[in-house]
Amino acid sequence: MIKAVRGTRDLLPPETALWNFVEAKAREVFRAYNFQEIRTPVFEETQLFARSVGEETDIVSKEMYTWEDRGRAQSDKGQSLTLRPENTAGVVRAYIEHKLWERGLQKLYYIGPQFRRERPQKGRYRQFYQIGAEVIGPPSAGSESPARDAEVLEMLATFLDRLGITGWTLELNSVGCPNDRALFNEALRKALEPVVAKMCVDCQRRAVTNPLRVFDCKIPEDQPIIDKLPRISQFLNQPCRQHFDEVQAILKATGIPFTLNDRLVRGLDYYTRTAFEFTHGGLGAQNAILGGGRYDGLSESLGGPQAPGIGFAIGEDRLVMSLPQSANAVAPQPDVYIAPLGAGMNREAARLARELRGEDIVTELGDESFRLKKSLETASKMGARFALIVGENEVKAGSFALKNLASGEQTSAPRAELARMIRNSVIASRVQIAPENK
Repeated sequence: MIKAVRGTRDLLPPETALWNFVEAKAREVFRAYNFQEIRTPVFEETQLFARSVGEETDIVSKEMYTWEDRGRAQSDKGQSLTLRPENTAGVVRAYIEHKLWERGLQKLYYIGPQFRRERPQKGRYRQFYQIGAEVIGPPSAGSESPARDAEVLEMLATFLDRLGITGWTLELNSVGCPNDRALFNEALRKALEPVVAKMCVDCQRRAVTNPLRVFDCKIPEDQPIIDKLPRISQFLNQPCRQHFDEVQAILKATGIPFTLNDRLVRGLDYYTRTAFEFTHGGLGAQNAILGGGRYDGLSESLGGPQAPGIGFAIGEDRLVMSLPQSANAVAPQPDVYIAPLGAGMNREAARLARELRGEDIVTELGDESFRLKKSLETASKMGARFALIVGENEVKAGSFALKNLASGEQTSAPRAELARMIRNSVIASRVQIAPENK
């Protein structure tokens, strides 16, 4: 038997209802903040990620799915292509290619799959899904403003609250500008020299290629060493410090709680200034739901104009795991199960189903070959609220038996009143997830 490839999975009903619920809430919140959707290809030129994410990051050096795309002739050397491991680089590439700066400040969001070849674990897959957004544009449009950073963070807090996720923590840091990081990296190299031999193999490599990545280490034995290393907050220049202070001030003014974490550096090289993560205690040691930050020089590094930006990516797989138990209520169930009884009743049942579905009533069809007992058992198993019995006598009378499957009560419903009766009894009582206050 052929199975799904390791690190991938099938999303099946009713779980897909949760995913649709999350994505609908995301679109609803993003619309309120005037974000618009962008859709980019799932694969790009490999150099896009090497130049933006960083050749020495684990993503580029270890985790990307890359291949040579053949030319038209078998002997032609093709270009190197990569399944996207993240989507910010693709959005910025599209921003440059389509000259979106001519339209002013761009507030864009995306929802879709990403791909990384890493060790599968709880909530982490090789094909995974992200919900993300980017605010990018020319400096004249206010793209550098700390107000943009605070707006994005406030939007994310609103989104998590709308989902009913409580107990989240916003961790905040500034990773400064490239000059700050150059000084910080030099200090890190010096601090690591006498102790790096005691650290894991990855940290020994990172200490040479990109010392900042040492802070990504999750090996428990390395943490006491990392705790004693210099922090980026000691190396921020005055403009970066002022920018970070203003972000905090706006968050306090809007009532968004946060904690400062000067070990937070994020895993991609393009980040500048504000870096952040939202974490949730229900996910264990790997507790980040989402993260992001500012990337003021990314456009220039890809050959575009100056276009400061800030963005984030939500791990949708892990976000769904964080939903409260009440989220199970979003799984759809039929409002009514139509039970046709006798030869020729499938046609009558289909006509009724079309009428009811046109009234936004979730309708499931049985089959005329079923006996009534089997139809009622099937309706109950599906979780239908009502069973509508359609037989020859009912069709002639123009009135149908409507059975409440929870109470057992059965009433006669004229065809003209059928949709109203079901809607009044069912639509108003459909379970909704009420947003919980954080």
